[in-house]
Amino acid sequence: MRIADEQLKRFILDANLLTKSEVAAAEKVAKAEDRNLTEALIAAGHLTEDDMRRVESYLMGIPFVSLLNQKIDFEILSLIPEPVARTHNIIAFKKNDNTLEVAMLDTADLPAIDFIKKKVGLRILPRLTDTESMRSALRQYQKTLKDEFGDIIMKDASALKVIGEEGKDEMSESDLKKLAEDLPVVRIVDTLLRHAVIQGASDIHIEPGEEAVIVRYRIDGILNDAMKLPKHVSTTIVARLKVLSNLRLDQKRLPQDGRFRMEMDGQKVSFRVSILPVFFGEKVVMRLLFEARSGFSLEGIGFHGSTLERIHKATRSTTGIMLVTGPTGSGKSTTLYTILDLLNTPEVNISTIEDPIEYQMPRINQSQVKPEIGFTFAAGLRSLMRQDPDIIMVGEIRDEETTSLAINAALTGHLVLATLHTNSASGTVARLVDMGAEAFLLVSTLRVAVGQRLVRKLADDKVPYILSGAERAELAEHANLDFILATLKEEKVIKEHATWNDITFYHPKENGETEDGYRGRIGIHEVLAISPTIKEMVLTRKTSDDIEAQARKEGMLTMLEDGIYKAAKGLTSVEEVLRVINE
Repeated sequence: MRIADEQLKRFILDANLLTKSEVAAAEKVAKAEDRNLTEALIAAGHLTEDDMRRVESYLMGIPFVSLLNQKIDFEILSLIPEPVARTHNIIAFKKNDNTLEVAMLDTADLPAIDFIKKKVGLRILPRLTDTESMRSALRQYQKTLKDEFGDIIMKDASALKVIGEEGKDEMSESDLKKLAEDLPVVRIVDTLLRHAVIQGASDIHIEPGEEAVIVRYRIDGILNDAMKLPKHVSTTIVARLKVLSNLRLDQKRLPQDGRFRMEMDGQKVSFRVSILPVFFGEKVVMRLLFEARSGFSLEGIGFHGSTLERIHKATRSTTGIMLVTGPTGSGKSTTLYTILDLLNTPEVNISTIEDPIEYQMPRINQSQVKPEIGFTFAAGLRSLMRQDPDIIMVGEIRDEETTSLAINAALTGHLVLATLHTNSASGTVARLVDMGAEAFLLVSTLRVAVGQRLVRKLADDKVPYILSGAERAELAEHANLDFILATLKEEKVIKEHATWNDITFYHPKENGETEDGYRGRIGIHEVLAISPTIKEMVLTRKTSDDIEAQARKEGMLTMLEDGIYKAAKGLTSVEEVLRVINE
C-alpha cells in the first residue's frame, strides 16, 4: 500500500474504523519495528490486506472492482499470459478501442503495467480488486482453455476424419507431410501444446486405444487424463509432431526420438519427443523444458538452514565430487543446474556431458551423449579432461568406467557434479562401491551427497488444522520431531517457546482454487556431509543404515523430516510428504 501514515491515520479515525488507542498502539509498533502504519495495522489484525485495498482505492481515487461471478471474455483474459497474471496478480477484464482495464492487488507494480502496455499496445487503466476476485479470475484461465480446445476439436474433427480414412497406412511420406501441414491438425496440436504449457505440465502423453486417443498431462508429478479425442485423429497428430521434430514420417515400426522448440506467451519451450509403436498405432510422450527458466536459487528450490550451508561449503571446494541422488523426475537436474548457475563465473571453465541437455546455459560448454556413435558418458568425460575444465558436470553416473573417471577427475584437481539413482543420500556410498569405486578413493573425493524428492505445494486456499497427539505419535516413529521443532526455532519460523500445539498445518482444499488443492512443486532434501567419522565408517564398510544414523547424530535432516519442516511452514501437507516418501 502506498498511503502516507498521517493520511491513513486521519481517515481511519474520521471513519471510526478503529479507536485512537488501537491506532496509537499500531504507531508505536510501526516505529519500534521500522514499519509503516499500514503493515503494523495488518500485522496486529485490525485490518486485512483487502480492507487496506479498499481504503487505498478511496483515498487515491483508484476505482475498485469485484470480479466475483464475472465471466471474462477469453480473448481479453488471454491478453495477459497466465504465468504473468499469477506472478503479478493482474487480470485483464475490459477492453475498448485504445484502453485495457486491468484488475490488480497492487497498483504500484509498475513493471507489470509497463510489460502489458508494451505487449498489447494499449493504454492501461489499473483498478484495485480483492484477493477472492483475483483467485476467481485466475481460475478462468483453466476453464476457458478447456472450452476453447473442445470447440476446436468439434470444428476440425470432421476434416481430419476424411483425410484419416483416405490415408490409412499406405500413405507416402510426401502425403503424410501434406496431411501434417493441414490447418485443422496444426490448430489442434498448437492448442494441445499451449494447454499443457499453461497448465504447467512437465509431460504430455498421447496414447492411441481401440476406441479413442487419450491425452494425459503430468502436472506436479501426477499423471491426469486431460481429454479424449476421436480415434481417427491419431495418425494426423503423430504426423504433425514428426514434422515438428524432423523425424521420418513413413517409419512406424521403430521407436523415434526428436526435439523441437516453440515460443508461447513469451516463453521459449523445448519439447523432447519420444515415439513408440504400440498395438493401436504410435504412442507419443513429450517432455516440456522451459528454456527461459534461469535464476533459480537454492533457497527457491527448497534448501534452507544447515542443508543450504552444507551445499555452499561444498561449492567453495575446488576439487571433489558433489552427488545428487533420487529417482527419475525428482528434480536432480534442476538442483545441478542451480549449483552450476552459482559457480558460473568468468574465472572458471565449466563443461558438461548430459543426456539430454535440458536447459541451455550461457558460458557453459554442454555436450549431448550419443551412444549409437560411441559418444557415451565415459567417452565424453575422458574427452572433457583434455579441455582444461575447472568444473565438470556429468549427467548421470551409470557404470564402473564413468565412476572411475569421475573419481580420477576429482583427484586431479576438478570439481565434479553428477547424479546417481539411489533411494537416499546414505545409500550413495554403497551404490558407488557396488559400481567398482575403491572406498579409500571415495572418502578422499566425495564432499556431499544430496538425496531429494519433489512434493506438491499447497494452493493458497488451504485448510488449517493442528496435529493431534495420535498423528504426532505416528510421525515420531519415523522422524525426530524434537529436532524438527528445534530447526524451526533456529531458523525463526516459529517463536522460541512454541510447541507443536502452536504450529498450524494444512490440508489441501479440493475443488477450490485448484482441483486437487495443490499448485507447483518444491524439493525435500537430505544432505549428507562426509565428516571424518563417516569417512571411517565408509572405510570399514558400514551399512547405509549405520551411515544414516551417524549423519542424523551430526545434524542431518532426513527427507521425511525436511518434508515435515516444510509442512509446518505451510508449503505442503503431511499427507503429500508421506505419499512421496513411501512411493
